[in-house]
Amino acid sequence: MAESLKYTPRPSTSEEIAAAAQRDHADALQAGMELLTVLHRHGLLEAASKVVRGGQGLSGEALALLERGTSTLLIRNLLETARMLSDLDPENTATLGRALTNGLNEGAARVAREERVGLSELLGLLKDPDVQVALSAMVGILKGFGHTLRLADERQHAPAATRRTTGEDGR
Repeated sequence: MAESLKYTPRPSTSEEIAAAAQRDHADALQAGMELLTVLHRHGLLEAASKVVRGGQGLSGEALALLERGTSTLLIRNLLETARMLSDLDPENTATLGRALTNGLNEGAARVAREERVGLSELLGLLKDPDVQVALSAMVGILKGFGHTLRLADERQHAPAATRRTTGEDGR
């Protein structure tokens, strides 16, 4: 009767595994090398290395900030800023960003041309549809800003018992 062969395959060496991975994933490795080159060229690779290493890098500065007594305020302010930004409509933010850029460019051009605005021109600008839209937007911003400040002031001056029950202690 025939006996079965006893064969145990030899495990692959790390060199063989690396060669197979290099052969099987050549395109991905090439793309990764190109990405690393771009990151290095722009200094982002060094910044990422500092974050990972800690100590004297960006994370070291972040840790130093957190060790100060104001770290709680820093974290709370970052969270409030993130909450505020998450409430903004991205399309409105983009529109306002473009409007601000165009307004700054127009203002800089007027200053460069040394243009002055007289009272008659100022009154005439009130008829300009672009100025009317801008003024309307600014009035809306002022009203919203004022309303929020007034409510915050009312909450701050409310009796302490009211603030505790509503969860708003003005801090």
